Amino acid sequence: MTTCPWCNAPRDTAQRCPSCGAIYDKAEAIKSHGRANVAESPYEARSEESVPVEPSVESSLQGIPLVEDPVLEWKLCMGAIPITLCFALAFHVFMPFLQRTFLGMPVHEIGHAVTAWLCGYAAVPTPWLTHVSETRGFIAPIALLGALGYMMYRAYLAEKYALVALGGALVLLQAIGTLGIKASTAEMLFVFGGDGMGMVLATALMATFFFGKGTQLYRGSLRWGFLVIGAAAFVDIFATWWAAWRDSSMVPFGEFESGLKSDALRLSDDYGWSTNALIHRYVTLGICCIIVLALVYAWGVWQARRAANLV
Repeated sequence: MTTCPWCNAPRDTAQRCPSCGAIYDKAEAIKSHGRANVAESPYEARSEESVPVEPSVESSLQGIPLVEDPVLEWKLCMGAIPITLCFALAFHVFMPFLQRTFLGMPVHEIGHAVTAWLCGYAAVPTPWLTHVSETRGFIAPIALLGALGYMMYRAYLAEKYALVALGGALVLLQAIGTLGIKASTAEMLFVFGGDGMGMVLATALMATFFFGKGTQLYRGSLRWGFLVIGAAAFVDIFATWWAAWRDSSMVPFGEFESGLKSDALRLSDDYGWSTNALIHRYVTLGICCIIVLALVYAWGVWQARRAANLV
């Protein structure tokens, strides 16, 4: 062959491709048979038994995760999120109560809890209600900081520097939320965070479809579960505020049988948000989430297409 079997760059006289670092014989074997039987060193004898390439591990050939079927993975990356969002929309139209109860509300309550944690409060999400401590504490912020620090440490060892940067951003956000804002502002934020942070978390769940090809997200098919939960939760939350954008009477003002106010009513009555401001802030955040998801989707499809050697 006159070109590298992995990246199609002009072939060099050396054993490795100077462009992508692939070992020519191994790359050719993987492309042809899905496995390599070439020894690591030219001085080692080639094994008679082929060594299978584990799916979903980071490839040393080009830095692209190998999957069981790269072409199928590209097709799945193309269709998974758009199709799942369409099903979630249909679910919202025909069975909104079931969608809200089993998929939307858990993400909503976790949104309250995550916002409270980032602001220094202890919080426990339960169905239809998140219990938040009355004042900032010491244990909850330290526990969250420890968890983020451990994540960054593991990411650093694995040379996942994007995760290190994400962890650093979350630590900064926690510092601002815990030390930089007043208690009244923090309480307002975690009331808003039910639907607000809920949309962010739902977007993150959908985005995980494109990551973790060497982890249980791929091998254990967790990404499919996260995708379904994220799509259903996002549609459930965003559709409520999109409807309110078109008709302000659709804003979920109200009280529960227990006497507790809805989040929208609390933001309006307790914190002075106007109806227009309430709608505008939720819809703007939702649109930002859609834009971020679209960018991740484009990147993920491009990566899958590149891994399938279609570019």
